[in-house]
Amino acid sequence: MKVTVVANVGQQQEILLKKTNAGITFTFIDNISELKAHADSNVFLFLNEEVVDVQMEIIKEKPVFINSVIETLEQKKLPLNFTRINAWPGFLQREVWDVASNNINMAHNVLKLFGWDVVFVKDEPGLIAARVISVIINEAFFSLGENVSTIEEIDLAMKLGTNYPYGPFEWVNKIGLQKIRNLLAALSVSDKRYLVAPMLEKKYSQFSS
Repeated sequence: MKVTVVANVGQQQEILLKKTNAGITFTFIDNISELKAHADSNVFLFLNEEVVDVQMEIIKEKPVFINSVIETLEQKKLPLNFTRINAWPGFLQREVWDVASNNINMAHNVLKLFGWDVVFVKDEPGLIAARVISVIINEAFFSLGENVSTIEEIDLAMKLGTNYPYGPFEWVNKIGLQKIRNLLAALSVSDKRYLVAPMLEKKYSQFSS
């Protein structure tokens, strides 16, 4: 099975680190404009959050997995052959992916051939893992803003207490503050529990200005 992957260097490395069944061939390209040379691919992974022209003749009805953590399939108006995944830094290498799909049977069959474990979730912003990490980061910013502890101490406490690979602020550096803030803002529209911490919003404003 030939799989064409549009991804940056970090995402490529994470995919290659995953244990994959024999018979799966990954071809990595830098951007979607190179797809024409790979029209014979069986599956496409779009991991770099570029805008996808779903009318492209190349894609047709083949399985497509797209990195869309915040926007849902419904919001993007994507067709039945599309599945949402989380390709934020650090998440592709997870043993189990949480995904939302317009065609669960198709997505399940493809990922089973890959030998990758997944859990199918509702088509909602953040899926599961990104939402959990974002909430933890938000609480860390609340604590920082209230002078409960320092960045270093909060990171250390989370890693020692929960056995997480990264502390909240280490996750921010890895994922990007803008992504975290925008996910929380999207979630808070329907649930005020996700309101962005003032300190996080302040850092975001400084970053954006």
